[in-house]
Amino acid sequence: MRIGVLCSRIRVEEKLLFEAMERRGIAYDLLDDRELVLDMGRRSLDYDIVLERCINHSRALYALRILEDWGLRCVNSYRVADTCGNKLLTTSALMRAGVPSPRTLVAFTPESALRAIEALGYPVVLKPAIGSWGRLLSKINDREAAEAVLEHKQVLGTYHHSIFYIQEYIDKPQRDIRAFVVGDETIAAIYRHSDHWITNTARGGIASNCPVTPELNDLCVRAAKAVGGGVLAVDVLEDAERGLLVNEVNYTMEFRNSIGPTGVDIPGRVVDYLIEVAR
Repeated sequence: MRIGVLCSRIRVEEKLLFEAMERRGIAYDLLDDRELVLDMGRRSLDYDIVLERCINHSRALYALRILEDWGLRCVNSYRVADTCGNKLLTTSALMRAGVPSPRTLVAFTPESALRAIEALGYPVVLKPAIGSWGRLLSKINDREAAEAVLEHKQVLGTYHHSIFYIQEYIDKPQRDIRAFVVGDETIAAIYRHSDHWITNTARGGIASNCPVTPELNDLCVRAAKAVGGGVLAVDVLEDAERGLLVNEVNYTMEFRNSIGPTGVDIPGRVVDYLIEVAR
């Protein structure tokens, strides 16, 4: 078996994945997206499976499209990357599958966005449709803040700032849940604690073990299947009245801060899944 690893640079997660492959005696090649030249009409790579680990969403998306056009099997797939890389498409997929999620409104002008925000009720969360690590999120508490943020987005003027993705604010208990789904199983989950409303560990959130209950497993597997399945991190919010709500699904998951608290060999489980899928 030979695995191609499509990546941008070698982070802790990639090193852990390489070690897991080496322990299993699996040969692998690094496919650095900064060096790749892909002929769309001629296959030039041959692997049993390709693991996508890019940092740049656009590079991941287009590389996966070409690799799959060549007939290569990829984890995660182009479909999954396309869906999960866009919060609007993710929410659409979750809602089509009946997965409980926060209420979300979409508008296309600052004026209609302001009406949507006030219809939803303060506070709300305004997010870019494409983005990660909790960047460019805005918690909007009143009309003055809404008008200021909407004006800024209009002046910025890029395509991504012309789509207004507006989500209800969930008053979570100073934490959220990140669950790791591999295939048909939620293999581990963490609580991400923070006094700030943004709980990403990349933004200072502290990880602790979250028990994977049957309810959490069922919800996260349903969410993963809704976006196409594979190796995914599912972000879950706890609502006092409605229970667990799926907020986002991430297709190039980071897990370095989750191995210790959970005691789960996450990279090993990912490699075992690659072996299973490639057979």
